[in-house]
Amino acid sequence: MAEPVLIAPSILSADFARLGEEVRAIDAAGADYIHIDVMDGHFVPNLTIGPGVVKALRPHSDRPFDVHLMIAPVDPFIDAFAEAGADIVTVHAEAGPHLHRTLQKIRGLGRKAGVSLNPGTPAAAVEPVLDMVDLILVMSVNPGFGGQSFIASQLEKLRTLRRMIEGQDRPIDLQVDGGINAETAPLAIAAGASVLVAGTAVFEGGPERYAANIRRLRGH
Repeated sequence: MAEPVLIAPSILSADFARLGEEVRAIDAAGADYIHIDVMDGHFVPNLTIGPGVVKALRPHSDRPFDVHLMIAPVDPFIDAFAEAGADIVTVHAEAGPHLHRTLQKIRGLGRKAGVSLNPGTPAAAVEPVLDMVDLILVMSVNPGFGGQSFIASQLEKLRTLRRMIEGQDRPIDLQVDGGINAETAPLAIAAGASVLVAGTAVFEGGPERYAANIRRLRGH
């Protein structure tokens, strides 16, 4: 039987004035991971949070903190996010020339290592480091802002990566982020995604809707 799909709500869509409460609410609603988008206003056109916020949120949930670093250069910040409480640290294949070394650094800190691929980056970009990754994140929008529409061409990339993962002898999460909602989630799952990142689709309607929103993304 296929493993159930995991849901990783992106706190980018949460109420930032009540972030601790929001994290507790999505935890209680059944989130599997807490997805934290870190943007630097340089690698992507937006500026979000730093390690201080991750550290402040850490006591509010025991769920894995899935920290997506959309920053370049990324290496100088890995220690700080690991110390702040990140369980998974995902970096972009496009963010620097030394992806292998960056993944070594993450793993050396005892954290799970992820690689993210922008829409214009082929699946093959992750192949040389497949033995070092715990998670591959396919961006189904161009990163930088929430609320964008799903880019359908990324479904073929998910299918390609699913075949690559099946050739490995250890588990690797295949995550998709961008435009995920009740309509696109089944398409992503059918293409091989095992973890869905969703912002708007989880947080719309307020805390009393979070559990139903998460169930809907799972297809329940």
